[in-house]
Amino acid sequence: MADKNKLEQAARLILEAIGEDPNREGLLETPRRFAEMMEEQMAYTTVSNEEIAREFGKTFSSSEEGPVVVKDIFIFSHCEHHLALMYHMHVSVGYIPSGRVIGLSKVARIADAVSRRLQIQERIGADIRTIIEKVTGSQDVIVRIDGEHSCMTARGIKKPGAVTTTISSSGKFNTPEYRQLFKEML
Repeated sequence: MADKNKLEQAARLILEAIGEDPNREGLLETPRRFAEMMEEQMAYTTVSNEEIAREFGKTFSSSEEGPVVVKDIFIFSHCEHHLALMYHMHVSVGYIPSGRVIGLSKVARIADAVSRRLQIQERIGADIRTIIEKVTGSQDVIVRIDGEHSCMTARGIKKPGAVTTTISSSGKFNTPEYRQLFKEML
């Protein structure tokens, strides 16, 4: 659980450090708003992948043998290196059922949960893959993420529109034919 008091203090210090007056009319409620935003956006900071798997682990028996793909799940996160926003992130998750399928909304909820902590894009994909494997019992899972990072687009090199793509895969999705099948389903 986030310490709202410390977050409010941090916001006041940031405002002061950049030369702003935290007591001016437009900024009076900014520390509280910042604390509430950070509490919401970092809600899963202390929640393990195992706990997320339990929270969103509802599955159903299925004889389905073909790949299941949920694509274009929109998420955002914060880069652990700069606390900068990673945005316009599109997550696509594929898996081959192993007697169980997960509710489709749970795939999106898992992606959202792992993004609500300080992250790097590569770990977001690996976390989603690990949780989907645990929940479904499938060893054949793939996660593709395409995203923009404000540490690339708004600071430093300043290259708006630069997109980073990562893939985390296991089992059959490590073979060229299943990678191609996943790509065709996107």
